Amino acid sequence: MSIEIVINSTREETRVALLENKIVTELYFDRKKDRGIVGNVYKGKVVKVLPGMQAAFVDIATEKAAFLYVADVMTNMDDYGHMMEEAEEVEEEPLEFEETSEATQVPVMTRPKKGSSQTIEDLLQEGQEVVVQVSKEPIGTKGPRVTTYISLPGRYLVYMPTVNHVGVSRRIGREDERHRLKDMILRLRKPGAGYIVRTVSDGITEEEFKQDIEFLEVVWQNILKKRDKLPAPALLHTDLDLVFRTVRDLFTKDVDKLTIDSKPEYERIKEFVGTYLPSFLPRVELWDKDEPVYDAYGLEMEISKAKNRRVWLKSGGYIVIDHAEALTVIDVNTGRFVGKRDLEETILKTNLEAVKEIAYQLRLRNIGGIIIIDFIDMEKEKNREKVFNALHDAVSTDKARTHLLKISELGLVQMSRERTREDILRILCEPCPYCEGRGYTKSPTTICYEIFREIRRIGSSPRDKKIIIGVHPTVANLLYDEERHGVEELEREYHKKIIIKADSNLHIEQYDIVTL
Repeated sequence: MSIEIVINSTREETRVALLENKIVTELYFDRKKDRGIVGNVYKGKVVKVLPGMQAAFVDIATEKAAFLYVADVMTNMDDYGHMMEEAEEVEEEPLEFEETSEATQVPVMTRPKKGSSQTIEDLLQEGQEVVVQVSKEPIGTKGPRVTTYISLPGRYLVYMPTVNHVGVSRRIGREDERHRLKDMILRLRKPGAGYIVRTVSDGITEEEFKQDIEFLEVVWQNILKKRDKLPAPALLHTDLDLVFRTVRDLFTKDVDKLTIDSKPEYERIKEFVGTYLPSFLPRVELWDKDEPVYDAYGLEMEISKAKNRRVWLKSGGYIVIDHAEALTVIDVNTGRFVGKRDLEETILKTNLEAVKEIAYQLRLRNIGGIIIIDFIDMEKEKNREKVFNALHDAVSTDKARTHLLKISELGLVQMSRERTREDILRILCEPCPYCEGRGYTKSPTTICYEIFREIRRIGSSPRDKKIIIGVHPTVANLLYDEERHGVEELEREYHKKIIIKADSNLHIEQYDIVTL
């Protein structure tokens, strides 16, 4: 499989596209005015402790206070910043750690969500200062989520200065290589220091590990110095920008080419790759043609299509993706596909084709949270099983964690997908200011009848001789035309002159009624 990375970098925005066999599978955006904060380390101040939720809110100088759950609080905050004594045994796998190569998601270590004898009020008090790292971006109305277990990602390792633990990424499958990497890091690490060996470490040398360890130790010491000097709330450490995160996390030995259209960023990448990954230098290319790089690769069209509600399948069927506050609903339809033999076969083929497209769209759009998929209803149990297994296989390669429940009698699949960052729709779009995000407005006829009811409420006053109605031109045309008889009947009933004035500045649902 050929893999390419294409980067479009301008003064205001950086866009990264990951292409697999010429098909864009992942998109990342970094707008300088809306730069993400995942991976940033802050010195914060506890503003509220919530015993009922076993959580606390921490002021880290962001728009919304950060959410800190009890399981993400070190059991002894006074020992923060000091290395723990080396344990006698090292666990084979990381605790509650899922190493990811996503360019916008920093791997973050959290404690297992098991029962603990200590409560949030035992660990934290209002006004207390605490060093935290952002593990999840603010999404929608929620503020960022933070943890006190700091993890600093490097090229080959994730350094966990406050956790005495060594683990190897689950994506390194060969046992002999896992043991080699684990033995190497055990020899090199300082007592009490924790490390996760990342997937990209497969096959690397001891010298490369040493460079990563030394670099990450310097980063940690700088954080500690700032912690001691700066008052809370304060930013202690910022993760790399999207260009360097892409090189660090996505530019692996499986990538055939990295293309970037910015000369300054190209030079930065060359300097970094020349120092740490010299064998990768021939794969870095500068796009210096007149045609924009995203136009040449057809990526502008793909980004535009990724915002569409309806996605067509090759057979003529289609899926519809609708977003609600707490979940995403995906509906499968046969559309123009009529099949060749019988209805059940047509439905099965449509559902199987939809499975591949749904898995692709979830990854491309980065849709997370609860997802309901409404497949076309199938009569045969074996066909339902076939569709479910196909969906399970399709999402098994997804970097984000997914969980599926069996297909129901109604043809519904309930699933969840790890929400690592905002989806494309939230990044590129905003709720319609006209309909206020509802997706619809009242019909002109409905508004006409509301006006009639309002006239009946105020029409009985004997002092008023005229009623002036200001409405949107669309509603005014309806009152002049189809609903004219209703207006005339009200004039006769209440012995008043009704004057209709069109006002294009009014919202279609808005109207003003004045009596004279």
